[in-house]
Amino acid sequence: MSWLTATLRSYPEIAVFLSLGIGYWVGGKSYKGFSLGAVTATLLAAIAIGQLGITISSNVKSVFFLMFLFAVGYGVGPQFVRGIAKDGLPQALFSVVQCVLCLAVPLAAAKIAGYDVGSAAGLFAGSQTISASMGLATDAMNRLGLPASETKTLLDAMPTAYAVTYIFGTIGSAIILAMIGPKLLGIDLVAACKEYEATLGGAADLGGAGQAWHRYELRAYRIPEGAPIVGRTVGQAESTALSGTRLFVERIRRGGTVQDAKLEDVVKAGDVLAVAGRREHLVELLGPKGLEVEDADLLAVPVEGVDVFVTSKDVNGKTLQELAGLPAARGVFLRKIKRGATETQIPVLPSTKLYRGDTLTLVGRTQDTAAAAKSIGVLDRPSNTADIAFASLAITLGALVGAVVIKAAGIPITLSTAGGALIAGIVFGWFRAIHPTFGRIPEPTIWFMNSVGLNVFIAVVGLTAGPGFVRGLQQLGVSLFLWGIVATSVPLIVGMFVAKYIFRFHPAILLGICAGARTTTAALGMICDAAKSQVPGLGYTVTYAVGNTLLTIWGMVMVMLMT
Repeated sequence: MSWLTATLRSYPEIAVFLSLGIGYWVGGKSYKGFSLGAVTATLLAAIAIGQLGITISSNVKSVFFLMFLFAVGYGVGPQFVRGIAKDGLPQALFSVVQCVLCLAVPLAAAKIAGYDVGSAAGLFAGSQTISASMGLATDAMNRLGLPASETKTLLDAMPTAYAVTYIFGTIGSAIILAMIGPKLLGIDLVAACKEYEATLGGAADLGGAGQAWHRYELRAYRIPEGAPIVGRTVGQAESTALSGTRLFVERIRRGGTVQDAKLEDVVKAGDVLAVAGRREHLVELLGPKGLEVEDADLLAVPVEGVDVFVTSKDVNGKTLQELAGLPAARGVFLRKIKRGATETQIPVLPSTKLYRGDTLTLVGRTQDTAAAAKSIGVLDRPSNTADIAFASLAITLGALVGAVVIKAAGIPITLSTAGGALIAGIVFGWFRAIHPTFGRIPEPTIWFMNSVGLNVFIAVVGLTAGPGFVRGLQQLGVSLFLWGIVATSVPLIVGMFVAKYIFRFHPAILLGICAGARTTTAALGMICDAAKSQVPGLGYTVTYAVGNTLLTIWGMVMVMLMT
């Protein structure tokens, strides 16, 4: 044991990786649906290891925290800008109100309880489950000009308060929003979601019952004498005889020749058509009327599923019903819509709107998906390559701007390098959504920057604060936990009533909006399960983008208000 202790003290980088390994392993375990999560588990592991008296340079956590904040901003940028600028404005404004509540209640609790600045910052971060705020709070405390020993005492108190209040912050938020919220507000969540789906055209769902995965098949049918489509063009057959469905004639066998179908081709008796569409439509509409045949050569159509990143101004804000009538939509089926940094799954309904920054999964013939992708945006093909030059220079620029200090009435005002990195991520993430010719950072890389960047920061915080953790927990434990319950519950309950009676959001998306403003993804999952629908996710993305940004900045604001 003495050898291990001496080794960890001599090589503190080993302690960081040990904390990460234990944290991710323990955080990945769950019991009856509850999990500590990687952040909290890493913090607790680092605090335990930190009892050995390990010293780590603060530059380590600064580097990884800048990387983390840039990734956060990069992910939420398109939704943040859209929410502030256009039709998401009411949701964005509500998110600001919710975030102010999330700051005011912990601040009041800390003042009443007489906590110091470090404990107050930790109470806020844990009760609102916003780990990133501790980074900006750390920067702010380091700029207070206090003696080094006093600053260290405040910094050590912060992770203690965070760890004590985080557990209820996570579990309590999900329970309040998903289980207590509908009862308090008198909402029948299942019925509300069905009603909302109906307003989006759910009765004539483009993909089937509001689900995101759509069944797609290609079958061959021989056209008999006297069939209604004989003598019609392919375009006429698709628009009239097959009205109300999305079925497309892809290829035609005439005699011994197989050819790609063109809209002006006239259908003749005896032709064998390769028809693409949803399985139930093919069975219901063509099964009774046409003779299905096995024709391997005819059905040998190159089909692919591709992800498309939406960038077109012409598509932005348009409904799926509007887009379905465009020439480029012929032969293409939509399987899935992902939106935002959390890749929230959006219901596929006729009145669902698409926005720049969304990712669509399309399926169809290669030439059809290529044509659709060209009209919508750009193909987002899997790639392991990240534009590191772009990311590094963007972080540099943001940090340089954030490092500027402006004095107003003798008071230094600055974004800090961390705040600058966050804003740089938002700006460049939004710019990438409009001009995706550069700055590509694949999803796995974003995940790494997000998750590992934050957890290395948390590990260093825990290792540094380890010796003072037990003492702080003994002094503040029970009362701090109770104040954490208050700081978590009150803003959410008040926010739900504000969302219903002041902003008057539809009950189907109201709770998703609240979950997004508090950036609690676990709660969104429970809400969607309770609703038996993905509709609540429609309210999550804009508010998450705004909430994630403001709640992170509030860490610095909390320190300023407590001093």
